[in-house]
Amino acid sequence: MTSLMVSMMAFVAGVKDRFESEKGATATEYSLLIAFVAFAIIVGAALFGKALSDWFSDLGGVVGGWTTGPSTP
Repeated sequence: MTSLMVSMMAFVAGVKDRFESEKGATATEYSLLIAFVAFAIIVGAALFGKALSDWFSDLGGVVGGWTTGPSTP
């Protein structure tokens, strides 16, 4: 019975070590993070792109009407 218990403990420890190994985990996590950020940028551009373009066009018209230098009476 003791040898079976030792064998089971060794098996559980091996499985645990395999799941706790973090080799390559950092690269995978960073690649997933980059993918989610890219997806958020694409979704944001698709949802707000036209409204943002119109806002900047209106702002450009306002700024284009500004005068520079001293005002003349």
